Amino acid sequence: MTRILLLGGTTEASRLAEALAEAGLDTVFSYAGRTARPVTQPLPLRVGGFGGIDGLEAYLRDEGVTHVVDASHSFAAQMSSNAAQACSQAGVRLCALERPPWQAGPGDHWIHVDGLEEAVAALPDQGARVFLAIGKQNIAAFSGKPGNHYLLRLVDPPEAPLPLPDKTVEIARGPFDVAGDRALMQAHGITHIVSKNAGGSGAEAKLQAARDLGLPVIMIARPKVPQRLTFGTVPAVMAWLYGRPDHGAEPSA
Repeated sequence: MTRILLLGGTTEASRLAEALAEAGLDTVFSYAGRTARPVTQPLPLRVGGFGGIDGLEAYLRDEGVTHVVDASHSFAAQMSSNAAQACSQAGVRLCALERPPWQAGPGDHWIHVDGLEEAVAALPDQGARVFLAIGKQNIAAFSGKPGNHYLLRLVDPPEAPLPLPDKTVEIARGPFDVAGDRALMQAHGITHIVSKNAGGSGAEAKLQAARDLGLPVIMIARPKVPQRLTFGTVPAVMAWLYGRPDHGAEPSA
């Protein structure tokens, strides 16, 4: 009997959840719990961590999980690494549902960096007005350049003071559109955008808006994760779950 653990956190995970529910497949949807109001899912929900590799392995064995689909955020490298190791140890089949990264096009001015430290270093020391489009988990790194103003767009209101002395917080949930993002950047006099290369369409509007306004984008590359079977579409994952030979695996990260 097939029993699936879906590691969620992306729009693609929600689309896969709908397909799994419609197919009647026994699935638990797992959220990390970083968002106070997660999107409602048509599957049984589990919120919170597993307690590292050993905790996840124990969960897989105790719950009789046969397949894990990692559809977590492309920057949730620790979760993806834990899933790969735990599945290997527990003998559970694993695949990833991963959207392709964004690619710079004509008119884009992207500054490619490998991590947060390089992103901070790429900013002016002072006087910049930065759209910090990276969520709330890593903003402390930018406290090293307090002479800039930072615009943060968060899903939930912050529960504690944020470690940036000069900031504006916008509370909003995507998907966003180009006109709205362009107006947001103009209203706040944005001079630089910092973005993680998450891919997908839900947050891509800011890149088109930056192109329209001629603004530089400091683009943080995805972290490396263990080699794994990777798919780019919901139908491909469903085919894999059903054991079809034409499921169309894509190159692993």
